[in-house]
Amino acid sequence: MSITKVPTGNKDLDLFLGGGYDNDVITTFYGPSGSGKTTLCILSAISVIDSGKKVIYIDTESSFSVERLKQIVPNRYEEVMHNFLFLKPVNFDEQKKSFDKLRNIVDDTIGLIVVDTISMLYRLAVGQTKDVYEVNKQLGIQLAYLTELGRKKKIPVLIANQVYSSFEDKDKVNMVGGDILKYSSKTLIEIQSMKNSIRSLIVRKSRSIEEDKTFNFELVNSGIEAKKD
Repeated sequence: MSITKVPTGNKDLDLFLGGGYDNDVITTFYGPSGSGKTTLCILSAISVIDSGKKVIYIDTESSFSVERLKQIVPNRYEEVMHNFLFLKPVNFDEQKKSFDKLRNIVDDTIGLIVVDTISMLYRLAVGQTKDVYEVNKQLGIQLAYLTELGRKKKIPVLIANQVYSSFEDKDKVNMVGGDILKYSSKTLIEIQSMKNSIRSLIVRKSRSIEEDKTFNFELVNSGIEAKKD
């Protein structure tokens, strides 16, 4: 099966992933705060912008940092910034409306959709309602629409997601949204924070890469740097 790839923004990571992220599906990163999820999203976004396309960035946590962008592309950050289209919902209802807006703004000029993170406002909504089923249903609808966009428009979708520890097993890391995200994402990538500021990127699900394949990296001013064993 031939799968078109979208550059990650790092040559070593491109090589590790067989060319980059899959072009027409959802790729979900999940890991603790500060593990590098947003940096990975920004790096790929820059690559897409460099190809002549624009990027839709749905920022639910105000995670996107102009200062971080300046570190990565110090001499042209204004040019790059001009090609981001930001949506910044502040509650789960606004997140739903942001996804509705995609119907009107996704066209041939869009090369990537980023959701950072998918779970922040979802978790708040779950904690504020007795109707968890309805909240889960709405999250499923949002993901189904992203899946449809990716498939029909051949637009890659990158999702950053939060994690939580199991009450029974403190060492086990669970992805927020559970099966809803697992079933919707064709690629699942766990990011772990290791010792000495090293991060470990682990492929948990993929159409073309063996499961549990691992790529170690460090966050640096220019983005990420591969760390060999």
